[in-house]
Parts: sequence; structure tokens; C-alpha cells
Amino acid sequence: MTHLEQYTPGPASGAQVEKHGDKWTLILVRELRHSPEKVWKALTHPAHLREWAPFVTDGNLGTEGTVNLTWVGRPVSIETRVTRADAPTLLEVGDMRWQLEASGSGTRLTLWHNIDRRFVSWGAAGWHIAFDVLDRLLSGNPIARMAGADAMKSAGWQRLVAEYAKQFGAETPNWSHPAGQES
Repeated sequence: MTHLEQYTPGPASGAQVEKHGDKWTLILVRELRHSPEKVWKALTHPAHLREWAPFVTDGNLGTEGTVNLTWVGRPVSIETRVTRADAPTLLEVGDMRWQLEASGSGTRLTLWHNIDRRFVSWGAAGWHIAFDVLDRLLSGNPIARMAGADAMKSAGWQRLVAEYAKQFGAETPNWSHPAGQES
């Protein structure tokens, strides 16, 4: 695995928000160099999710039904419904919708995530980093998962939050996570 110190996220890009009062939907698009089938497996299988996603599950997300989903940094799991699982093109889990479209020899991955407007820039920065980790995992050059407090300690976190906040016309939350402090 590559050391986290060697990772620096690129500039904020591929994200937008739809605003509906306090309910905002974060929309992120990422071009991946891997087939929809390979990306689908990484999105749905618990062992793969543990390598890159900001949550873990106790079941496969590739079939409709209920799973327990635990966000990194949260001590309690949330019973969550997989409402659609149309492999390898569409996945709806709780407040997230994933679309996978073949794009050349790879996949255009689009995520819609309903998020509190106060944390939209954090969500965008977190997913940006998670997608970088996913891309490296799928390319066979994995780095350790960075989510929650670990993501906040990574190089570029504050920069990404500020860049996304500016793009979205959003305020950044007042809470900061000092480097090295555990949550």
C-alpha cells in the first residue's frame, strides 16, 4: 500500500449541488478507468467497501433489502434500505443514488447524496478523497482508506473544503479537526 503522506488530492472538481431549502443534494461525477462490473463490485461488496468507502455494511448492497450501515466515526449502525440494485448500472441505498455508465473503456460514476447544507463542502471533500482511494484500489495501487477524522488529517482536506464551499456558495462549518487529534 502507498503511504498516506504521499497522497495529495487534486483540485475540487466534478461536483455540484441542487438546493432545496435546507435539503441539498450533492452530485459528484468521477471518470474511472475500470469497467462498470468492476466498479459495481467495489460499490456493493462489504469487503471492498471497507477498503475505500466512508461506511461499512453488514451485507451486500447488490441486492434489495435491509442492511446495517455504519459511517466511519459513528459508533452506531443505521438500518438502511437498498431500494434498487440494477447491476451494474444503478444502486440506491438510503439517501444515496449511484449511477454507473460505460464511458469508453471505463465508467462514469455519478453519486447523488442528500446532505445537510451546512456540511455539503465537507461531504464533497470526503467523497473526493474516497473516490481517489477507490480509483487507486481498482488500479491495483491501493492506499489506505481515508474517511472521517483520517480524511480530515490528510493533505489537502482544508483546501478541498474551501474550494468546494466557494464553488457551491456554501459556508464551511466552524468545527475544525486538529491534525493528530483522534475523534
